[in-house]
Amino acid sequence: MWKFLVRRILLSIVILFFVSLIAYTIIRALPTSYVEGIARERASLPGGKSYTEWLDQLNKIYHLDGGVIEGFFGWFKDSLLKGEFGDSWKFNVPVVQKFKEVIWDSFFLGLISLILELVIAIPLGILAARKQYSKTDYAVSVFVLIGISLPTFFFATLLKLGFAYKLGWFEPVGKVSRYYDQLTPVGQFFDVASHFVLPVVTLTIVSLGFLMRYTRTNMLEVLNSDYIRTARAKGLSEKTVINKHAFRNTLIPIVTIVGGTLPGLFSGAMITEQLFSIPGIGYTAYQAMIVGDIPFSMFYLVFLATLTLIGTLISDILYAVVDPRVRVN
Repeated sequence: MWKFLVRRILLSIVILFFVSLIAYTIIRALPTSYVEGIARERASLPGGKSYTEWLDQLNKIYHLDGGVIEGFFGWFKDSLLKGEFGDSWKFNVPVVQKFKEVIWDSFFLGLISLILELVIAIPLGILAARKQYSKTDYAVSVFVLIGISLPTFFFATLLKLGFAYKLGWFEPVGKVSRYYDQLTPVGQFFDVASHFVLPVVTLTIVSLGFLMRYTRTNMLEVLNSDYIRTARAKGLSEKTVINKHAFRNTLIPIVTIVGGTLPGLFSGAMITEQLFSIPGIGYTAYQAMIVGDIPFSMFYLVFLATLTLIGTLISDILYAVVDPRVRVN
């Protein structure tokens, strides 16, 4: 196991290096240049340097005066190796500080959605498998296929139109209302909760389809296994067969999927956060990218790549842990 972990960690470091290089190349190719905006703003001040002088100085500071490879290694040496990602050009604060301010909104949004997804998708998948080709199976399949097929922006717009603008039950955008500071602690909690309802529903509905179909497929495979037929032949009740024998083995691949999604709780939901103006890491990263904020954008993309690698490693380890037939050599 330890040799496997060391080998995977070393491989992950190599992958992270090349992913960072690709991300940096893409960001440098964006038509937006925040440095040019800063140079233009400072050049307009009385008694200041010219636009060209400011631009040359800023490009040199941020390693933008050379090619992409040269600039990447300059960023890699100053930021990734030293762990000092500098200041965000968009928010004028250290990148890590801004990250700490916004990450928890994304975390709680993702955590609540994941819990609801597990609570809804797994029982629906088992129910559909137990009643294969019945009206229940078709109804569940149609429900989840609608969730999979609807684009996030379209479904979120429908929710805001119906429950926010028409019925007025929830707030359409933002994290808190204008009277948040005047509320009691309990009132502040429910105020934030009312703003999170529609984003959570959006994330849950558009995400549970894959897990439900995966659960149904694995449950059908387990129910057709020899040991399930043997358990039924022994006279065990259908409830015992499903809950004690089939369900336990169905959870093995599901655990690996869930383990791989856990790091994603910190990655944010860029589209959903943008549509509902939730100031999470996804929304903040989008605001930084559209203006060419290289320090924050690179930090976010490297962070996403690291989470993906960690999630893959967790999935492999969990599969070996929950399934005694699997051993890591």
